[in-house]
Amino acid sequence: MTLHAQEQTLDAELVAERAHLDTSREALRRMRERAESLFATGDKVAGDAYTAEQLGRHMARRVKELADDPTTPLFFGRLDFGETDPDHAGRDYHVGRRHVTDELGEPLVLDWRAPVSRSFYRASARDPQGVAVRRRFGFSTGVLTSFEDERLDRGEELGTASRILTAEIERPRVGPMRDIVATIQPEQDELVRADLADSICVQGAPGTGKTAVGLHRAAYLLYLHRERLRRSGVLIVGPNRAFMSYIAAVLPALGEVEVEQATVEDLVARVPVRAVDAPAVATLKHDVRMAETLRRAVDAHIGTPTEPIMVSDGSFRWRIGLDPLHRLVEETRREDLPYATGRDRVRARVVGLLQRQSEARRAESPSDAWLRRMSRAKPVTEFLDAVWPALTPEGLLHRLRTDPEALAAATDGLLTAEEQELFRSGPVGRTPKATRWTAADAVLIDEAAGLLERPAGFGHVVVDEAQDLSPMQCRAIARRSEHGSITLLGDLAQGTAPWAATDWRESLAHLGKPDASVVPLSIGFRVPAAVVAFANRLLPALAVDVPPAQSLRRDGALDVRTVEDLTAAAVAEVRAALAHDGSVGVIAADDMVDRLRAALADAGVPTATADDVEAAERVTVVPATLVKGLEYDHVVVVEPAAIVAAEPRGLHRLYVVLTRAVSRLAVLHREPLPAPLAG
Repeated sequence: MTLHAQEQTLDAELVAERAHLDTSREALRRMRERAESLFATGDKVAGDAYTAEQLGRHMARRVKELADDPTTPLFFGRLDFGETDPDHAGRDYHVGRRHVTDELGEPLVLDWRAPVSRSFYRASARDPQGVAVRRRFGFSTGVLTSFEDERLDRGEELGTASRILTAEIERPRVGPMRDIVATIQPEQDELVRADLADSICVQGAPGTGKTAVGLHRAAYLLYLHRERLRRSGVLIVGPNRAFMSYIAAVLPALGEVEVEQATVEDLVARVPVRAVDAPAVATLKHDVRMAETLRRAVDAHIGTPTEPIMVSDGSFRWRIGLDPLHRLVEETRREDLPYATGRDRVRARVVGLLQRQSEARRAESPSDAWLRRMSRAKPVTEFLDAVWPALTPEGLLHRLRTDPEALAAATDGLLTAEEQELFRSGPVGRTPKATRWTAADAVLIDEAAGLLERPAGFGHVVVDEAQDLSPMQCRAIARRSEHGSITLLGDLAQGTAPWAATDWRESLAHLGKPDASVVPLSIGFRVPAAVVAFANRLLPALAVDVPPAQSLRRDGALDVRTVEDLTAAAVAEVRAALAHDGSVGVIAADDMVDRLRAALADAGVPTATADDVEAAERVTVVPATLVKGLEYDHVVVVEPAAIVAAEPRGLHRLYVVLTRAVSRLAVLHREPLPAPLAG
């Protein structure tokens, strides 16, 4: 075939693919209109109010799931199977973000999570999996512009040399995080498609896509176990509101609109946080010894019966002796129930003993009204308050803060006298309601609440930036995933909290998943090699056992220079960065942020804040303490020495800051660079 003939063939195929895209979008529009019609008329076809409500919720969810974004490709790949494949011989399938069918129900686009779509990510020249040709599509704002083929049946495979794959990975990014369904790599796909029963921990170096892996695993599990997880729920936990805003659009773009997303602070928000602990106090409160302290404090409220119960119902006087009362309290204690459930159980057993006496005397069962009256009778409630008094989480912690003897008893052999004094330090109100609680107090109150009542759990929980979770925060998540699985995501080198993890096994034990697999991801696709190499200079000083990050990106730029005027240099660097496509992040120590924003405003450069990911401005000024998990095409780091000096784990924070750039990194400093970087 001549070159001209080849070009004509390719042009014809491009026209055909564009026509298929138009057909698919029209089919998706019909599917959405059908769902909207059913939503509008659901109350007329349903047999009763409950069915109408359920149908309405289902169709409202379906309408959201079928939303189409014309700037996003409806499909990104195609699989052509060979004639010898036993299941799909001679068939071709377009692979995209959701399932689209024609009016006869035939698939126009296969969901990327469908079993056959696995071959798009896993097939190779060595193992074609029946695929003759894998095609990738290039798009620009939703318009199909190009395609490239890999003839796997002939041993042709582009891998990371794929022009389209590389362009998608390196595409400038402004606004919230996007999905990566078009660029998932085989090692990522293996984690994404892990079984629901499996808990996994991903130790991911910067730029390896660990966050995307966790979010896409949630989407995959919802596809595979739709009804089960719709009942039990999926929870995404992140480090702060800025991060949660950044990732919030990923799952809805994949058609998953009913996933709960929260910070740890959101999960434990039983009380308003209106005070701040001293660092040493906060560290102590996050220590796992607090769990045993609170358990002992709860157990200390369970008493021993001291006298029989005498109850009158107006006709007879009933008596329960000490021995049966002792037995029912001990039986209940041995059942290891949540404390509030145990209190209800004790009350029910007392009433049960009274009921049996009544049945023996009257030869008939007492009425429900009689049983309710007995459960509220003063002798019964007085007995209950004596041996199993009602507790509140706030009241329990308040007593430990204000009663030295109660604290000493609960921490005997756990805390030293100095630690007990430290725990009780700081102002505390006369009552729980009058107390100004701290963030660490909220975690302890949640622990206490878990001892009193069992919280509702989720079928699957994804935890990102998990290296900064304290043992007590891990326990808060564990209570919500006791009967489900977890995906733990993090990087020990990026641990910045005083209690940051140094061994994933310890964190997994606190999370109740000690047998979870720990899988390292060290090959990065987002952060350029020059930037990774510069940041890796810090690793020996971070005292963590993680493999150094590696990058397949040979593009990008690194510029490290000494300047006299940090503010003026930062403004000039931002102006230069705006000549390129993509987002610009200016990162500095927290106390420098306002000054930098003001200078940029004076220079006519509008800026956004870290938690305003939908802002139209391309430039964001971010405090170093809030940048974890975020990324920008061009990053300007202002005065690394100030970032390091701002907190005890400042070098870890600087490692986070330096690895936020996905194209270009400029480091501006007046003070000498920290020693590991200077080398």
